[in-house]
Amino acid sequence: MTQAEEKNEEEKKSLNFIELAVEADLAAGKNGGRLNTRFPPEPNGYLHIGHAKAICMDFGIAAKYGGTCNLRFDDTNPAREDVEYVDSIKEDIHWLGFDWGDRLYYASDYFPKLYELAVRMIKEGYAYVDEQTSEEIAQQKGTPTQPGVHSPYRDRPIEENLDLFERMNKGEFAEGSMVLRAKIDMASPNMHMRDPIMYRIIKYPHHRTGTKWNVYPMYDFAHGQSDYFEGVTHSICTLEFEVHRPLYEWFVNFLADENYGPRQIEFNRLNLTYTVMSKRKLLQLVQEKLVSGWDDPRMPTLCGLRRRGYTPESIRNFVDKIGYTKFDGLIDVALLEHSIREDLNKNANRVAAVVNPVKLIVTNFPEGQVEYLDTENNPEKPEAGTHAMPFTRELYIEREDFMEIPPKKFFRMTPGQEVRLKSAYIVKCTGCKKNAAGEIEEIYCEYDPATRSGLPESNRKVKGTLHWVSAQYGVEAEVRLYDRLFCVENPSEEKEVDFRELLNPDSLKVVKAVIEPYLAETAKAGDHYQFQRIGYFSVDPDSTEGHLVFNRTVSLKDSWEKIKGKN
Repeated sequence: MTQAEEKNEEEKKSLNFIELAVEADLAAGKNGGRLNTRFPPEPNGYLHIGHAKAICMDFGIAAKYGGTCNLRFDDTNPAREDVEYVDSIKEDIHWLGFDWGDRLYYASDYFPKLYELAVRMIKEGYAYVDEQTSEEIAQQKGTPTQPGVHSPYRDRPIEENLDLFERMNKGEFAEGSMVLRAKIDMASPNMHMRDPIMYRIIKYPHHRTGTKWNVYPMYDFAHGQSDYFEGVTHSICTLEFEVHRPLYEWFVNFLADENYGPRQIEFNRLNLTYTVMSKRKLLQLVQEKLVSGWDDPRMPTLCGLRRRGYTPESIRNFVDKIGYTKFDGLIDVALLEHSIREDLNKNANRVAAVVNPVKLIVTNFPEGQVEYLDTENNPEKPEAGTHAMPFTRELYIEREDFMEIPPKKFFRMTPGQEVRLKSAYIVKCTGCKKNAAGEIEEIYCEYDPATRSGLPESNRKVKGTLHWVSAQYGVEAEVRLYDRLFCVENPSEEKEVDFRELLNPDSLKVVKAVIEPYLAETAKAGDHYQFQRIGYFSVDPDSTEGHLVFNRTVSLKDSWEKIKGKN
């Protein structure tokens, strides 16, 4: 085998099963050699990380093979939809790095065609109006092991069905009083084929068509036909729609021929630990004010992740890592956190911020004196340069970095022990001052002038290095420390407990921190930083002049590397 052949073989092995199917269809010349995918969100909520997986597949595979991808809103239930959701979905897709060009569609674009097709199916004896209640329909459909029974309205005359369907759309009947059903097979082993509902009555203004329609198509009827109307060749969706595929194909067959017909392929959905992906549950969290909104940084929504500081690159890389299979599973959130760390480690500037400050006084440093010490912005990116930090007699360090009586292997500040102040000097702790309650108020140390960063003596080995901020020049900022939204790994599996009772009470802590002046002067909404020794943070849109707000994106500790090492 030649080197080129070996390379091709390796590339084929790395393809997922959807890419292999697409390549086979293109090689066979199906649909005239075209590739056209689509992303079809319902405008009834904000997109979450699970949708990002679908977006990366739909738009990504089209780009990889020179095809196109449509954005089509499945706006078939006006009672639950809003223009706010339409706008947010567009914004999220663009933020992820994808674009639909001039291929923006709505299922409502096809309401006239879908209605005409429904009328045709009635005329040909494939659809009928049913006046049973939803409970009666569910009961007469049977069970997976027991066939259903025919509706008493299944064989009503065609002309009567046509008349009733027309009057349904004119608004003559109440919601829930009638539906249009397809006439397929009430004994089918696939429950979805047992005379599924095609249309229901909804008397609610549509955000695009107003009050023109009183009947709206069901997803299973509208989806495949919309694919056909748009020329979609590959309808890629998640595994829960696998059992819907025979119905998808049955409906599409009323339009398709040997020259063209869309193909449905299913992949595993994304389930992430310590969160929920159900739109209904996410909406509950928002409506009941258990979170601050759809863009709360604890939410798995794309706008929430964006506000928390996640980058589109990190999410695309995460999706690449988890891949696409035919088996559902639960992905550890640590892998998502690992992906953002990889990105920010390369791109985020390092800065000093003390989130739980206690004063450190350098007793032998002259009062009123200030030294400006250079510190590198990013060791991973030398071209990022340096910035200056003011060093003064009074500093702030983290309260956790001092112990008067430390345990073994405590290499931070303690009486008689030397530590390095990053980019500054080696100092030796000489004692501390406590208040009446026994709490540490001030810590005292002496610095060694010969150990200033960059001088030969600065290479002297000490075991601890601490970050610090000048008390004189530091600026107060609000820091929001976010943690996982739920206390349990898989809240959706806790059937005996209301999922809201599983919320993590410590998922948000707000503290007042002190930040170095360089950060206060340069930070703007959306910027990313590494707070040295603490974690990665982004500047929240709530920030105003004189009041900076930072969100912790992720801690520095990478638990994924440990998990990966065990497996």
